[in-house]
Amino acid sequence: MEYVKIAVGALETNCYLVYCSETLECAVVDPGAEGEKIKKTIGENNLRPVSVLNTHGHVDHVGANKDIIEFYDIPLYIHSADKVMLDCVSRTDLSLLLGAKDSPPPDFLLEDGNEVKIGRSVLKVIHTPGHSEGSVSFLAETFLISGDTLFCGGVGRTDLPGGSWQKLMDSIKSKILVLPGDLPVLPGHGPITTVEREKTENPYIG
Repeated sequence: MEYVKIAVGALETNCYLVYCSETLECAVVDPGAEGEKIKKTIGENNLRPVSVLNTHGHVDHVGANKDIIEFYDIPLYIHSADKVMLDCVSRTDLSLLLGAKDSPPPDFLLEDGNEVKIGRSVLKVIHTPGHSEGSVSFLAETFLISGDTLFCGGVGRTDLPGGSWQKLMDSIKSKILVLPGDLPVLPGHGPITTVEREKTENPYIG
């Protein structure tokens, strides 16, 4: 499984096109803004979208769900605890800045341990609450998409509804830092890092 990283919107959210190298089927992970930019990149890489996956329900990660889902006629996956956020995307403070639109309802509700098929490959769902109650990470054989749970040198904020510092730290320490040290971590914002780098250098992780 491979990926293409696209920074979208004023908050430079990382949208990932995660694809099977054999079939070129892809999942669009966190289309937060700039739907046209995402569609252009999909076309340039000859990919065939089969799903939209949200790591969580915050507006900067779901703002272009509608554009992508309706254009490609594909299903939406999000954790059950963040489903409610999709109903009020256009009423958040950031919606105007990001050009966000209310998302279609999810077709599938994710839970810990689920597997999402993409071509001949799969992403494993790891429930990593803390940034939001329904935050998830997606684990492939060769990388982890961590959403806004873990960043390069940082961690997700916990002062928004559904946030919890204790849950965030537990998610990071018990579910992410136990993975192989050389595993690349693809965060929701900023540069790519590794499990080992965050374990040894991240100042928020004691």
